[in-house]
Amino acid sequence: MQTGFWQPASIDVSRMSSQQQHLFERDVTPWDEAADSDRLIAEVVFNRPLPTPWSYVVPDDLRDLIQPGQRVRVPFGRGNRMTVGYCVAVGSCGTSSRSLKSIDSVLDREPLLPPMMLELTRWIADEYLCGWGQVLESVVPAGVKKKSGTRIITRFRVADLAVDQLDSICLPPKQRAVVNALLDSERPLAIDELTDTADCGTGPVQALRKKGLIQALREREVQFEVEPGPADRTADMELNVHQQRALSSILSVLRSGQHRTILLHGVTGSGKTEVYIQAIRAIVGYGRQAIVLVPEISLTPQTIRRFRSRFDAVAVLHSHLSDSERHWHWQRIASGAVPVIVGARSAVFAPVPHLGLIIIDEEHETSFKQDSVPRYHAREVARQRAKMERIPLVLGSATPTLESWLRTQKNQDTLVTMPVRVAGLPLPPVVIVDTRNDPRIQQGLALGRALRSGMQSALRHKGQVILFLNLRGFSPTVWCRACGDGVKCPSCDITLTWHRDRAAAVCHYCDFEMPPPRQCPHCATPGVRYFGTGTQKLEHEVRAAFPEHRLLRMDSDSMRKPGSHDEALELFRRGEVDILLGTQMIAKGLDFPNVTLVGVVDADTILHQPDVRSTERTFQLIAQVSGRTGRSERGGRVLVQTACPTEPAIGFAARHDFKGFS
Repeated sequence: MQTGFWQPASIDVSRMSSQQQHLFERDVTPWDEAADSDRLIAEVVFNRPLPTPWSYVVPDDLRDLIQPGQRVRVPFGRGNRMTVGYCVAVGSCGTSSRSLKSIDSVLDREPLLPPMMLELTRWIADEYLCGWGQVLESVVPAGVKKKSGTRIITRFRVADLAVDQLDSICLPPKQRAVVNALLDSERPLAIDELTDTADCGTGPVQALRKKGLIQALREREVQFEVEPGPADRTADMELNVHQQRALSSILSVLRSGQHRTILLHGVTGSGKTEVYIQAIRAIVGYGRQAIVLVPEISLTPQTIRRFRSRFDAVAVLHSHLSDSERHWHWQRIASGAVPVIVGARSAVFAPVPHLGLIIIDEEHETSFKQDSVPRYHAREVARQRAKMERIPLVLGSATPTLESWLRTQKNQDTLVTMPVRVAGLPLPPVVIVDTRNDPRIQQGLALGRALRSGMQSALRHKGQVILFLNLRGFSPTVWCRACGDGVKCPSCDITLTWHRDRAAAVCHYCDFEMPPPRQCPHCATPGVRYFGTGTQKLEHEVRAAFPEHRLLRMDSDSMRKPGSHDEALELFRRGEVDILLGTQMIAKGLDFPNVTLVGVVDADTILHQPDVRSTERTFQLIAQVSGRTGRSERGGRVLVQTACPTEPAIGFAARHDFKGFS
């Protein structure tokens, strides 16, 4: 048990706001120094932006129950309102000039988080300037706090004191049958099991309970269990020279017992996933566990099948899980029963007791950044957790972020490159198509002459086509010709996007929605216009141009139902879809050997946005979507339509030259 943590006298009141200082003054009062100085004190944090923990006395009846990592109910603030907080430390009382309130109750039988995770969450609170309790509230899933998928079961057994007296006690036949059923059973019985075995109602059971001959035990029982289904087991693939060097680098860091971050820079199709799997296999052989973080959009059946075909137990954590599923996975992970945890950014907080390796695939993805409190970046949290656990952190990407690349140039991290594709397949040729003088583009169409001709050729030879456009909706600009101003969101000042299927102008940042304006809100001129092409408009154009081919659109508007994303990719994998068009959710992590053409419809959509990373993201998206083709002997090519053909980011992406770009 830890002692002496965060004594009340050490709280820096000057760091608090005036409102917090007022709460502090009301929450504590002078105390009599003759009071017992050997009190047990718990430090509690709340889901509020408070800078320090608050001290509470632990009553005698809770001294053996309370531990750091549990939730407690305590009086807090004006009126002593009962509030749920997290106990983060327990220790003996030192010298203090204030009396403390007492904890009302402990809500959890066991800690929700181990000590290592408490230390990590405190680091997050300090690093990202938020309350420690806010971090804990975010880290522990709602299903775990509610114990979803479980229920309280009452079971009965013979009382210990009554075992030796039963032979000398005269009992009615039904009560005797109940006692015999309990004595014959190797475990306590639930009420329905007991009445069925003894062939009686509940009356004899209650009568025996009143006599003190049997006792009731209340237990929480799991009612939910995920059955992922058996996966076809596959053997490990033979690694090429570059893959073997990458694997050796990871394992050497593991054996050293020291933390080191390894940036695995491998071109698309270079076999990074196979390196991950074989590194994890070595980790599991040491009796340890691994966390694999992937972007949410990459959590496809294809990715999950790869891991489940190699390992006996894999937990998958993502946003579409129900509370019951998440609680079930959380319990199995905490028990050490699952060697591999695959998930989105929140999986970095999985309560793994024997962590040996953390992997972040596609580390450049923006989805690893949390956009609500606590606004953490999963890559930096993983780096800190790996330091604390003294284990390797592997960052994998064909287009790593510039800050990750810079760390390798400064020798802060280790760089391992995989410059060739597996089986010696070449990277696909990328052709930059200048659309400034294309007559089809000048007519307002999205498919230029070269891209349309390329699609006809690919489809004629039974290949599949991927079209990438990072603008959803029908038209991305609602514009007034009279004053030249766009119709913008009143809250975000971002131009609204016209969605024809919803008959509404929508803000893609805050989801503000309004009916299509009949006149300009700025100059009142009637008749605004819709300009530009989004995925919905592109879908209409492609269907009209290729009516005999099967088409599927994938964006956040068409993939709203749970499982729709997985179902769509499965249709494309089976060849039931010829043309797949969509936003960045189709740009990365997909391996479809029959794709022979990738078309980037408009490479300039991100390039001219007011974003400091616009150039970097343009390079990453073009490079990533280019890697979706040429993954078989059939080969493939990429056509990139742009009105800025001399833009360096587009040129470097067309040459697959990350070093030149960086």
